Amino acid sequence: MQPSAVPELAHTHTRPIHWLATATAVAGVVALSSFLQPGAATAAQAAGPETRSAPAHLAPPDPAAVTFPIECGPVKAVVQKRASGDLDGDGNPETVAVVHCDSPMGTPPDGVYVLTRGGDGGQPRVVATLLDPEDGTTVSDFAVRDGAVTATLLGYSSSDVPRCCPDVHSDAKWRWQNGAFVRSTPAGARSV
Repeated sequence: MQPSAVPELAHTHTRPIHWLATATAVAGVVALSSFLQPGAATAAQAAGPETRSAPAHLAPPDPAAVTFPIECGPVKAVVQKRASGDLDGDGNPETVAVVHCDSPMGTPPDGVYVLTRGGDGGQPRVVATLLDPEDGTTVSDFAVRDGAVTATLLGYSSSDVPRCCPDVHSDAKWRWQNGAFVRSTPAGARSV
């Protein structure tokens, strides 16, 4: 190892005076910044059209308060899944319910219903049937997003297929258009 040709530098070790000088400098910057403040905001409302208050947001309709148009015989109808969102753009949420009969055996078909309530917050009621249980399909995946209802439907290609094992898979999407729900196939969906 070669010895250093320069003597030890005097400033390589901190001393209390160095810390005191640093603390004083930081305190000075903080004190100076408290005196320098931005000017007051001068934003004003632009003259424009007449303003209206926003409509009161109602709670989504509760499926428990509705009698669904599904024939179940001696068993009762059961809400399997539910989701809420504004489907028709009126600012109030609708509830979409997936309902089937509470069958002790087999896979009962599902019905998909749209519930709403009047603008005065009245009783919930069924306003649309998106999927009729008479179609014999079940819903495996279900969502309400961006004003649309999407679902993955499972069905049967013939009456010979056991009701435990659906062999037809399809995706469906319903959107409110011109006063009615219109069914389509989502982009990228495949049917098997």
